[in-house]
Amino acid sequence: MTGEATFYGVYIPWLLVLAVVAWGLCWGARRLLGSLGVYRWVWHAALFDTALYVLVLFVLTRLTAPGGFFS
Repeated sequence: MTGEATFYGVYIPWLLVLAVVAWGLCWGARRLLGSLGVYRWVWHAALFDTALYVLVLFVLTRLTAPGGFFS
């Protein structure tokens, strides 16, 4: 996960790329959970969304780590 990604000569930190991907995945998950009615059982929706984002970003960073998920 270290290093940079280059897009048309512009260097972007790899963590920023993963953060954008995690944001997109969380957006889709929020839409799905909202349509399923899960948010009726959630005490604080903003805290739940933040925790979901952090967990998704953690999983993405561990999956893209050089040694794999369990290194």
